[in-house]
Amino acid sequence: MSKIKAVVEKIRHSYYGIMKVSAFVLTILIIIALMPRNVKFKYEYQKMRPWPHESLYAPFNFPIYKSDETVKKEKEEALKSVEPIFVFDALGTENGREKLLKDFDYQWNDTIGDKDYYRNLILNIYDHIENNGIVAKNDRTNNFKGDEMVVVVRNKVQTKCKYDDLNTMATASAYIQSQISKISDYKTMQLISNLLHNSLRQNVIYSESMTKQAEKMAVDNIMLTFGMVQKDELIIMEGEIVTEEKYQIISSLQREYADITAKNFFSRNYMLYGQLLLVTIVLLALYMTLRMLRPDIFEQLRYINLILLLMLVMIVPSFLLVKYSPSMIYMMPVAIMAMLLMTFFDARISIIVQVMTLVIISLVVPNPFQYFFVQMLVSFVAIFSMTKRTRRASYFGTSLAVFATYVIVYFGMMLIYDGGFDSLNLTTIFIYAGNAFFTMLALPLAFLFERVFGFVTDLSLLELSNTNSPLLRKLASEAPGTFQHAMQVADLCEEVIYNIGGNALLVRTGAMYHDIGKTRNPFYFIENQNGKYNPHDDVSYSESAQIIISHVIDGIEICRKYRIPEQIIDFVRTHHGTRRTEYFYQMELRENPDGVDERDFCYHGPVPFSKETAVLMMCDAVEAASRSMQEKTEESLNKLVDNIIDGQMKAHQFDNTNITFHDISVTKKVLKKKLMSIYHVRIAYPD
Repeated sequence: MSKIKAVVEKIRHSYYGIMKVSAFVLTILIIIALMPRNVKFKYEYQKMRPWPHESLYAPFNFPIYKSDETVKKEKEEALKSVEPIFVFDALGTENGREKLLKDFDYQWNDTIGDKDYYRNLILNIYDHIENNGIVAKNDRTNNFKGDEMVVVVRNKVQTKCKYDDLNTMATASAYIQSQISKISDYKTMQLISNLLHNSLRQNVIYSESMTKQAEKMAVDNIMLTFGMVQKDELIIMEGEIVTEEKYQIISSLQREYADITAKNFFSRNYMLYGQLLLVTIVLLALYMTLRMLRPDIFEQLRYINLILLLMLVMIVPSFLLVKYSPSMIYMMPVAIMAMLLMTFFDARISIIVQVMTLVIISLVVPNPFQYFFVQMLVSFVAIFSMTKRTRRASYFGTSLAVFATYVIVYFGMMLIYDGGFDSLNLTTIFIYAGNAFFTMLALPLAFLFERVFGFVTDLSLLELSNTNSPLLRKLASEAPGTFQHAMQVADLCEEVIYNIGGNALLVRTGAMYHDIGKTRNPFYFIENQNGKYNPHDDVSYSESAQIIISHVIDGIEICRKYRIPEQIIDFVRTHHGTRRTEYFYQMELRENPDGVDERDFCYHGPVPFSKETAVLMMCDAVEAASRSMQEKTEESLNKLVDNIIDGQMKAHQFDNTNITFHDISVTKKVLKKKLMSIYHVRIAYPD
């Protein structure tokens, strides 16, 4: 029982690590499940380039397949040779003849003339028209040309004729008029005309199904091969140019090899094992890289989940394109992943993850080296274009750079492989243009991932640091002194971070919001007091301390109400750490030397936990203290900076941060210089 408890306890303490490993394992399983099982040909080759491998002999007998272009042309020619098929409606024709005779007998008047003569006349006219056929018009027959040959099926017998040889209702009517125009009696002529027109049937009907069947038979009769290669026959020698003919033979071997291997159950299993092995190695390399080189990212599960999700977003659609439309593989905008990585991480992580992703995709695409080469160059351009992403327009600029890179690389490869632009294909250019267009989705996707994973991008920080944002406008109107203090602290923090390294935009934004809680009780803070009245005079020192301390909690509540990101709230939470409200503590201590609980005068923390939050604590304290100085000289300002920061260090406020003694030393120098510049203090020159 104790062993089980120990195992459970160990799992509980290792939960975070287990979740990270599980994320990688799940990613491997998804990739393997969706990875195409297309057999890879072990030889890489290019048309009109030397064969880079040893001489190739046929391992077995195989046919030489025609190229896709040749088969396509032959199919087009075969379809052109298929004539439209019409079906003669014999039953409808016979029914029309019976109706004509019945109507004739019913309407005929013996006093008009010879009944038998006119019966034979109308039957001859009807038989002549109907036996020749009247075409049933529709949208399809309207496209037929007059001299186009068609096939008419009558009693299972096919006959060919020109489309113009078939009657239409108009030509049938004209023939009737020409045959009855000799009848002298107008009433008789009109009767016969009406009887014939009422009995005519469109009896030659276009058959879509029979035409399609004929087209299918014509296409099926096309031979896909045009020769055979015998076993052990020399296909190509080492260094020999891969001509069009040689290229087709090698492609045929590749196709036949893939068909044979795909039918082999054991080969498919071996392929699965190989894919599993290679994908596992790639993701294991990523795991170790993050763990060893970027422990700050590795420790955050959401960072790992975002990286793996971005990889899947690129890999899975690429696999589907390879499986169903390999010719469109370059339509997949892999640069969008580089742009998203640069949005949330730095260039080093972006390059590492992008390379790993392209390696996995290259395992299944045709011409993997060319694919990897092109996409890697495009990815580098996208990464470098996103290094200064201070505006949303930078995403559109990156899309244009991606398109330009694709085109330049395409032209370069044509010059290398073809020696000119004769093989220029506009379809490829359009594919690259579509690829670049899709990269613009990086902007909405960045917004989506930012909300899902709780990240704050530089673009969001720029929006938050805009002084016209609702919360900063509230600060400026309700606590103007605090607003000016926050702006001054933001400038100091930004200057310090530029010198010691860090996220300058993050610390500036955090500094602008760090005292937002003072809007609850603005006049209890000296920077907002305009006259001689001080509301602290009406309350005890303990109550004053609680009001001052509460601005941190109030700030957190206000920020959450306005949906400010947690990364910014961290600056509100930590900018005073666990220090005392020293003035009120000392005043209370004077009145009650033995009865003061120090905890009532201390901020609740936590202490800063990053370089940026530590810098804010230093700059906030120094700027606030410098305002209350009566005499501002170089010596007094230098002493002020040293005393405040040294006091914070002695109070262990920086124990949880990654800031170094060198960083603190540089921070002191920057703050001293900035304060002298702010207060226009001249440097004392030596005598």
